[in-house]
Amino acid sequence: MNIPKDIKYTESHEWVRVEGDLAFVGITDYASTQLGDIVFLEIETEGEELESGEAYGSIEAVKTVSDSYMPISGKVIEVNQNAIDDPSIVNKDPYGDGWLIKIQIKNKEEINGLLDADAYKNIIKE
Repeated sequence: MNIPKDIKYTESHEWVRVEGDLAFVGITDYASTQLGDIVFLEIETEGEELESGEAYGSIEAVKTVSDSYMPISGKVIEVNQNAIDDPSIVNKDPYGDGWLIKIQIKNKEEINGLLDADAYKNIIKE
């Protein structure tokens, strides 16, 4: 299971990589494995300001449909069109080309409440 140390995680299996005042958000390798083959992404929140914990989109896999949630509050400034066009990218490279949204961070302090790699590992072992 790939769990990079340089990003933060949520208990609902989203990750966030902060770059200045922006953050890239996606689902974890664990989540993509549990979902199975991802066949469709619905993300219609570009331009919207959302609070931490609000759904920003949904992921349809062969097995199920699952909502994806904001790990921190911010404005969705970009949706990864490559992932929309080819959702299998999320299974192949969830932390790289398979990112889902880019957000303008509202409050950087919220990042401190997220999980580091070791804490996330402990959650998925349970």
